[in-house]
Amino acid sequence: MVSNRCKMMVKEELKKLGLHFIIVDLGVVDIMENISATQRELLKVNLLESGLELMDDKRAILIEKVKNVIIEMIHYAEEPIKVTFSEYLSEKLNQNYTYLANLFSEVQGITIEQFMILHKVERIKELIIYDELNITEIAWKMNYSSVAHLSTQFKKVTGLSPSHFKLLKDKRRNPIEELGVYS
Repeated sequence: MVSNRCKMMVKEELKKLGLHFIIVDLGVVDIMENISATQRELLKVNLLESGLELMDDKRAILIEKVKNVIIEMIHYAEEPIKVTFSEYLSEKLNQNYTYLANLFSEVQGITIEQFMILHKVERIKELIIYDELNITEIAWKMNYSSVAHLSTQFKKVTGLSPSHFKLLKDKRRNPIEELGVYS
């Protein structure tokens, strides 16, 4: 789950099955009752119809947790993190960063860093479109060391400088849930 809409859809499906939840958060659901095999299968089918997936594989669950930490940090955090991202991720998931990075690359076909960059660029596009912050403020908010670093990374991903992107009438953004997914 990568959005509030996804969380609402999961809550609805749980209610339909008469299940009570303690928490429905990005990638995590805590249900009060023991769920029967039939309820689990119905939930799985209903979620798939909504474009969501019930995950059983521990590795896949861990990958989703990594993605959710990145998405929360980039798209929803108010302040930049104060430690390195590898430390932050390791602490948040209670896992060794090297293990997480190797697993992520193996399963996703891109590195954690590449996944983060895709999300950062998408967030930068959003901030440019909102037009509430200048590029220097965006660079600070997105934890870049300089405007030049942000601009270089933005251009490498989009082919455009941030200022050229700002001039475009048809500003193309990609849905969060499609970033880092290669078919």
